[in-house]
Amino acid sequence: MLKIGHRGAKGHLPENTLASFQKAIDLGVDMIELDVQLSLDKIPMVIHDETVDRTTSNSGLVTDFSAKELQKLGIPTLAAVFELVHNRCEINVEIKAFSATQSVLDLITKNTFDQNKILISSFDWNALQEVRFHDDNIRIGVLTETDLDLALAFAKFIKAETIHPHYHLLTPEKVQKIKEKGFKVFAWTINEPEDITFVQSLEVDGIITDFPERL
Repeated sequence: MLKIGHRGAKGHLPENTLASFQKAIDLGVDMIELDVQLSLDKIPMVIHDETVDRTTSNSGLVTDFSAKELQKLGIPTLAAVFELVHNRCEINVEIKAFSATQSVLDLITKNTFDQNKILISSFDWNALQEVRFHDDNIRIGVLTETDLDLALAFAKFIKAETIHPHYHLLTPEKVQKIKEKGFKVFAWTINEPEDITFVQSLEVDGIITDFPERL
């Protein structure tokens, strides 16, 4: 069962920062999960929200700032995260906006990071379809918080590797069904010990958590 650090080690350090990713690696994660939005100059930046309001001292849309301006606010480029991690663990890149898809693919193609260690996921299934259209081999994860059956059908359609459901959707029967169809199950975001115990009992393939040391 993979130990996956949510936005790095969000329970310990500010989310989606280089410090948070390093902390997750120090805690022995198998994979880090992060979010990507696009800067004004079309650089993939690692931030969850459409705006910088919640996680920085500034305000405004991410797409209104250049990559250099965003870096000054403490938001790293995806390229900087690849450099920091340096193949020490896998990376789950969650594409937050469809517009970022091509820039993410271009970076992955040019980067020296092991492509086998990269998994692209999104709630925007059009983005995942675009990824598959451009690359037959890249690993894909289908995110859902509502409909497992629909996610399963779509995962089959685009030849995904994993399905990432909110853990409240899961039962032993549903996990077994997903696995029988040949997909791995990465559940999110599980932090409380009793919830971790429950999801571990379902024999999922990976748990996304703010506190990797609890797994």
